[in-house]
Amino acid sequence: MKDATDRGVRDAEAPERNGRVLIFPERRLAEADDASVVRILLDGDPRAPRIVWQRFAPMVFRIFKRAFGPEHDIDDLVQEVFMVLFDRVVTLREPNALRAFVVSITAHTIRRELRRKTAARWLMLGDTSAARAREADLDSREAVVRLYRILDRLGSDDRTAFVLRFLEGLELVEVAQATNVSLATTKRRLARAWGRVVTHARRDTALVEYIEAIGFGRAAEVLT
Repeated sequence: MKDATDRGVRDAEAPERNGRVLIFPERRLAEADDASVVRILLDGDPRAPRIVWQRFAPMVFRIFKRAFGPEHDIDDLVQEVFMVLFDRVVTLREPNALRAFVVSITAHTIRRELRRKTAARWLMLGDTSAARAREADLDSREAVVRLYRILDRLGSDDRTAFVLRFLEGLELVEVAQATNVSLATTKRRLARAWGRVVTHARRDTALVEYIEAIGFGRAAEVLT
């Protein structure tokens, strides 16, 4: 009788133990390398889009915020990046380069959106240059407004490179890959963009202090 009871208890516990075991493949998938994630994307695994979103969405949101300012509506742009990614992942030749692929799509989306904003200003559909930061103190908020007014003076290619290098902190080679140009062209764009930003910023002491505070000290590395 005792043996039967023990078997009954073990049988009752088995589904619970089995249920816990089923968690581990999902957990391993979340920790998998990029090449493995690409494989399950290509295989049509229904878990893959969520894993990709969890892994890269914070980075994409951050880059867009730095590209356009704290109050630009970026939700649709982020969604677009992942739609393009899921559609074009079949063209990715090097599965381990998934992160670089996402950054490249993001950079392309930034350039296109900047051109759209420029066209809107030309057509007098509204000035979108003023960026505000609600959670910052008054001085920082005004500095952000002035900084993004300067960035609005840059062309889309120069601004995208500037954001990726000086705000996102990518290496020169990564910026070149993301924008699909040579390293030499990347250096020229960065030098030109930095020169314009510094020229305008020097006219504003408060803005110079703000730029120094957020870490633009890597400018000297542009031409190395």
